[in-house]
Amino acid sequence: MIQDANTERIDTLMTKPSILIIDDEPQIRKLLTITLHSNDYEVMEAATGKGGVKKVSTFSPDLILLDLGLPDVSGHEVLKLIREWFSNPIIVISVLSDEQNIVRALDNGANDYLIKPFRTHEFLARIKSALKNASSQPNIPSVKFNNLAIDFATRVVIKDNSPLQLTSKEYSLLSLFAQNDGKVLTHQYLLNKVWGPAHEDESQYLRAFIAQLRKKIEADPNRPTYIITESGIGYRFQGSS
Repeated sequence: MIQDANTERIDTLMTKPSILIIDDEPQIRKLLTITLHSNDYEVMEAATGKGGVKKVSTFSPDLILLDLGLPDVSGHEVLKLIREWFSNPIIVISVLSDEQNIVRALDNGANDYLIKPFRTHEFLARIKSALKNASSQPNIPSVKFNNLAIDFATRVVIKDNSPLQLTSKEYSLLSLFAQNDGKVLTHQYLLNKVWGPAHEDESQYLRAFIAQLRKKIEADPNRPTYIITESGIGYRFQGSS
């Protein structure tokens, strides 16, 4: 009985989601660590960009909390570097609230952006949402539409036999479209799925990334054949026709 109970406890601990905090402020790391521990997350810390990159490559956490104002390397550069191989969620936490930094971070692969100071409830909700979205895997390993192929397992997209360089958000959008081939997806649905519930009204994100994605997958972005606009409603992916 004791052995079984201990084994069950060890298994439970091993399945806790792991979160890496990359932030140079000790008090912020301490506060976040206490909050995360009390909500059943495993926590690792790094005080520099280089230290954070090393821990990501060594431990591959389930989620990263990344500050932009790091002492050695810009958080934006750290984000771009990590995204070259790391596909799990990254949430930027920063005092920078201007649109330029927010859009840049999202474009470089951040799943979400929280402005300091933030409320604990919202903080935990964003983490839960990011982890939930990351755990949703397609039921099929890959799909092919004419000259476009998507491997969901490796997150590789091939067009005309050449791999495409897609940002994390571009891939998330394309993956969602491909899994809903022929269906009309509303603006709110796409924003909720890719950016989270807090961004359902921020349609400028969606328009910008749809434009970028069309430039990469369409033969003529001005006359798209894959991503079709449904005026006033959303978009429809037309892959099978």
